[in-house]
Amino acid sequence: MEAVMNDTAKVVLDGQEYELPVVTGSEGEKAIDITKFRGSTGYITLDSGYKNTGATKSAITFLDGEKGVLRYRGYPIEQLAEKSTFLEVAYLLIYGKLPTTEQLTGFSTNISRHTLVHEDMKRFYEAYPSKAHPMGVLASMVSALSTFYPESQKPNRPIEAIDLTIVRLLAKLPTLAAWSYKNSQGHPVIYPKNSYNYCQNFLHMMFAMPTEEYELDPVVVKALDQLLILHADHEQNCSASTVRIVGSSHANLYSSISAGVIALWGPLHGGANQAVIEMLKMIRNDGGNLQKWVDKAKDKNDEFRMMGFGHRVYKNMDPRARIIKKACDDILNKLGVVDPVLDIAKKLEEVALKDEYFVSRKLYPNVDFYSGIIYRALGIPTNMFTVMFALGRLPGWIAQWKEMIENKEPIGRPRQIYVGENERNYPG
Repeated sequence: MEAVMNDTAKVVLDGQEYELPVVTGSEGEKAIDITKFRGSTGYITLDSGYKNTGATKSAITFLDGEKGVLRYRGYPIEQLAEKSTFLEVAYLLIYGKLPTTEQLTGFSTNISRHTLVHEDMKRFYEAYPSKAHPMGVLASMVSALSTFYPESQKPNRPIEAIDLTIVRLLAKLPTLAAWSYKNSQGHPVIYPKNSYNYCQNFLHMMFAMPTEEYELDPVVVKALDQLLILHADHEQNCSASTVRIVGSSHANLYSSISAGVIALWGPLHGGANQAVIEMLKMIRNDGGNLQKWVDKAKDKNDEFRMMGFGHRVYKNMDPRARIIKKACDDILNKLGVVDPVLDIAKKLEEVALKDEYFVSRKLYPNVDFYSGIIYRALGIPTNMFTVMFALGRLPGWIAQWKEMIENKEPIGRPRQIYVGENERNYPG
């Protein structure tokens, strides 16, 4: 569906009136189109952080934070998490429609056939120190893929070549991610198996050892698949916008996705679930007095903040949190994990869902709270949490890049208001 222009806004500058078109999206969102504003007036608009600026028209994801709504291509996230699979959702996001059974089979088969990476890439891992952060390693490896597929660097490639790059990225990122983890542990890498599905393969490469198989628990596989679905896209966030602006220069898809990985690495974006576990460990190390920290969170003069509660976008309960809470409970019950840190998490969840302070401010546990608990229960170290996020977000990044290219959007070039020195002469 196309955005509709059926109204105008008026701006008065220096005594002169200018009319600007008002754009209405398919869900009733309204925006003032300032595309030609500078050319007509000589003015630009200032919006630090682009918090109130629409940089594009997108048909991928709809998000209503006030109502707690998240839809991929029109499908509610609740339905997709319950009925779909991660690869089906990936196809939906990237190609705009749910695949037929035949299309999904072909898509999944193609991905399973491209999970291996070139053996020369193993040498890169060997060169990294064992304590290298997995996100730094992953970003470098994704960018390095472009050097193994130089044809990907050519602009205006046929659609078949772009589709092959998309398949390669989806197939190889779990391998690169798992190998980044193995490198951080000083363990030998585990090769993918074509007989496993997407999530099974990743868990196998993460936790199997050369002399023993990893026992794949269907509850764990299902929970991981749901987590990846819930993280698959989230509108024009920092990393998605980064992928689009890098791709707008016609940088190849591998490099654009690598930029997205780097943006996600920032603690203000992808590190929230890691911050949750670090907070819980801090409470545990302090003696486990939960009430003390709850009281600190309520004290407006105290700098302490509860991580994993509330959301910058959602003013209601994060719809993804409702879904993953059940998966979290299933995982903990099935695995029977004995972990004092997770015990504190469950007690804190109970407080937040009942305490008037949290409820009245809509500080509900969010998806980062529950995903952090699940990853810890699975034995995934905290420095891998953001890598897991990147695995889930990959289809969204690809979809955003593909939409931007197909729409022939111009190269990103924000303006600025200069506040430096006026012209001055060099002394002497």
